Amino acid sequence: MLIVLALLSLLGWGATLWTDLLWFQALGFREVLVTRLLTQVGLFVLAAVVTAGVVWSGLWLGWRHRPIYAPSTPEQAALDRYRSALDPVRRLVFIAVPAVLGLFAGTAAAAQWQTVLLFIHRQPFGEVDPEFGMDVGFFVFSLPFWQMVISFATLVLGLSLIGALLTHYIYGGIQLQGGSRGQRTTTAARIHLAVLLGLILVVRAAGYWVERFSLSMTQHARITGMTYTDVNALLPTRSILAVAALLCAAFFVATIWTKTWRLPVIGLAGLLVIALVLGGAYPSLVQQFRVNPSEAQLEAPYIQRAIDSTLSAYDLEDIERTDYNAVTEAEPGQLRSDADTIPGIRIVDPSIVSPTFRQLQGVRNYYQFPEALDVDRYEVDGELVDTVIAVRELNLDGISADQRNWVNDHTVYTHGFGVVASYGNRRSPEGEPILFERNIPPVGALGEYEPRIYFGESSPEYSIVGAPEDQPPRELDYPVSGQDTGEVRNTYSGGGGVAMGSFARRAAYAIKYRQIEIMLSDSVNTESRMLDHRDPRERIGRVAPWLRLDGNPYPAVVDGRVKWIVDGYTVSDRYPYSQMEELGEVTLDSLQTGAENVSSIGGGQVNYIRNSVKATVDAYDGSVDLYAWDEEDPLLRAWSSAFDSSVQPLSEIDGELMAHLRYPEDLFKVQREVLSRYHVDDAGSFFTGQDFWAVSEDPTVSGENQPDMPPHYLSVTMPGQEEPTFSLTTTYIPRGNDRQNLTGYVAVDADAGSTSGERREGYGQMRMLVLPRDTTVRGPGQFQNDINSSDANSEAFGQTLSQFLNLNRNTEASEVLMGNLLTLPVGGGLLYVEPVYVQAQGGNAYPLQRIVVVAFGNDLAWSDTLDGALDELFGGDSGATAGDAGDAGPPTDGDAPADEDGASGEEGDGSSGQVDEGALAEALADIQAAYDDGQEALADSDWEAYGQAQERLREAIDRAVEADPSGGSVSVDGGEEDPADDGAAQTQEP
Repeated sequence: MLIVLALLSLLGWGATLWTDLLWFQALGFREVLVTRLLTQVGLFVLAAVVTAGVVWSGLWLGWRHRPIYAPSTPEQAALDRYRSALDPVRRLVFIAVPAVLGLFAGTAAAAQWQTVLLFIHRQPFGEVDPEFGMDVGFFVFSLPFWQMVISFATLVLGLSLIGALLTHYIYGGIQLQGGSRGQRTTTAARIHLAVLLGLILVVRAAGYWVERFSLSMTQHARITGMTYTDVNALLPTRSILAVAALLCAAFFVATIWTKTWRLPVIGLAGLLVIALVLGGAYPSLVQQFRVNPSEAQLEAPYIQRAIDSTLSAYDLEDIERTDYNAVTEAEPGQLRSDADTIPGIRIVDPSIVSPTFRQLQGVRNYYQFPEALDVDRYEVDGELVDTVIAVRELNLDGISADQRNWVNDHTVYTHGFGVVASYGNRRSPEGEPILFERNIPPVGALGEYEPRIYFGESSPEYSIVGAPEDQPPRELDYPVSGQDTGEVRNTYSGGGGVAMGSFARRAAYAIKYRQIEIMLSDSVNTESRMLDHRDPRERIGRVAPWLRLDGNPYPAVVDGRVKWIVDGYTVSDRYPYSQMEELGEVTLDSLQTGAENVSSIGGGQVNYIRNSVKATVDAYDGSVDLYAWDEEDPLLRAWSSAFDSSVQPLSEIDGELMAHLRYPEDLFKVQREVLSRYHVDDAGSFFTGQDFWAVSEDPTVSGENQPDMPPHYLSVTMPGQEEPTFSLTTTYIPRGNDRQNLTGYVAVDADAGSTSGERREGYGQMRMLVLPRDTTVRGPGQFQNDINSSDANSEAFGQTLSQFLNLNRNTEASEVLMGNLLTLPVGGGLLYVEPVYVQAQGGNAYPLQRIVVVAFGNDLAWSDTLDGALDELFGGDSGATAGDAGDAGPPTDGDAPADEDGASGEEGDGSSGQVDEGALAEALADIQAAYDDGQEALADSDWEAYGQAQERLREAIDRAVEADPSGGSVSVDGGEEDPADDGAAQTQEP
């Protein structure tokens, strides 16, 4: 039975290994797997052989040099029965024990493959440690390796010593009792044990010496790195202990000639005394009587080291700092100088509108959108706009139970379809996002692209796709209303996945996934391809296991494909004097805790991080591309050397992809946590800690332990900038203080580049606004409290804000959802903007944005639109136009009809309403022609032509609305429901 189980385990392991090799080979990253496996196997074999050999030598030498005749003592008489029991199986024991210990040691060594590869391919940092004068690369690459070697040597020699002691004792080489004149060890045993103990002490001496360098990563309450006591007490102590350990080792070796243990025992006792006194008592005395009375002065140089090293390790050296004396009085026209910033304020919350996207664009239950949508920017009608975007992915749980079987789950329902994108700063009169990319097949401003999503965050574990040309399509492509079949089928024609043509491959995958259907089903044929490991983060993590990956991948339409973009980080916990941070804790915020599709970057402590790689995964064929982003990063250079050709140079990033790259969220979250303390760059002020900040908690989340606010992507104009820049922003409040006023604001330029392909010069520039200590600018929590109790009136609603909120909260029919709380430095002060959503109860209900609340200084206002709220806040005229007044407003009988995006026919720009008869006639003719072409294409089931006709129709309607602002003349004969909309798409029939 055991043999059968072993064979089955070996078969399963072999199938997994082979399929992994096929997977890596299909992606073009075969060398990554081979290099990793060879390194792990090499380390395993080396460690196992060395451990087994050294332990075996200890056992064999103890037995080989046993006394010919065991001493005649009561102790030895008692041991005779053990010798009698051991002798028949001695050979087996002497082989099995070292072998088992070798397996354990080899497994542990194989897990250190990254440490070994980094040491082999180590690179200089070009920065010198201030204490030892050594390149930082020694601490990052070499020090971990030597610590690993010392630990391994200590373990192996210790195991050999234990084995030798037991063997010598059992066979009479060592006596615990008796023996003439104290001679309780034979000469052979004494020499053997003395050599082993001497080697252990030599290794311990090396450990003491290496510990000198690791003091630069010691964590203290105030800083990471060496303090005055470390430098003046612990550092020399480690040197003394290293010398003492070497002397003690010499004493043990000397027993070969002195034939007594007296000298080494004295030496070992002396070493222990030195370790206790110099290693423990002396540093405590120095700290108590030398440092504590003058701590601020004595620690200042070491605090400054920590500040400088921390800012360098977290790439925070070039922050532009501005003392910002924010005004708090709102006056008419105050935002006139910020007229370019206000239209870019994003009032659509990507973490709330997912149910709205799902209801409007889900089409079928087996499609879904992620809980938290993504923010990007796209050029629409010649203007770059902040965008909320999501991929329509497959949801197997939405399929009815009677349709769930292996064939449907893995060969029919295989992929999602298309992206949906909305303006970030507009909403419809009903409070829905206004979509500029929508429907199935896709229609909108993003042009033609491959819409099929075979690789995504919610893709099934695996799908088997593809079929011979003579077979009818099997994969459900998308549903169609008004057709006999009600659906369109497709056959995958991409090059992604692993070819399943041979029986051996099908058998291997059947074993891997423990599903015999893979081997027996007629749906698997010579043209089939296996698509597995489909999550973008998982795919990148497999081909680049040395990267930490951002927890929030985002999709972008690039070069006619949907691509997932993921930021990759190189990290280390070995940068000397740099502040240690717990990675999982500092990247945790309300977005991560509230959305399943936003993952953790992972745990562990780090004190160095770089966004070294931008990675992409093609949603259609699953291809993975890694691009070097920080080409100066020594860790990236080391890994690129270890895995040659796996990372492409920065120059390979094309223009369309460059236009969608952005500053990563998790990196910014780590940096903002570091800045909460290390914005104080003076050692004296840092010592007192009076100016330390804390990242603002998210007041929109209820509960006692509120997580941090997530950083927000916004187009803002910071002081010193001439125009709005796509940025990532965060706010600070005082640390450990009941006063929750705003103390700091940080924005980093997040726009990586444009379609020209050049990396933007200002990308990554971090700007900090420091408010005076006695500032009266409300923090986010105070602003949220004001919202809940505000008696501010709104002309549009004729009631106070608290009345509006209570009316929608205190009912079983609806609930209020507070949107993302945005902060912008405008008008010489700081402006808060928060959209508020109301969601009715019921299975098909979804959030609708009803109002926008704004605040400036001590003033608060609200309205149905951002324009209206700003005007009310700034005395009737803010001086700037957000541009959403023409999209939304309390509906009345006299409103103009909405266009296909749900936007009012009135542009809200002061148009006179005069009709351009010539332009109107031309537009109406184009509307009729586009409509007729669409109906003809619909009858022929020509979906590509139908989509083109729909786009022409929408463009013609837009021109007609411009020609006739009243909208009364925009009509055509006929009309039929868009089959791709399924009654859910946000479309206005002509």
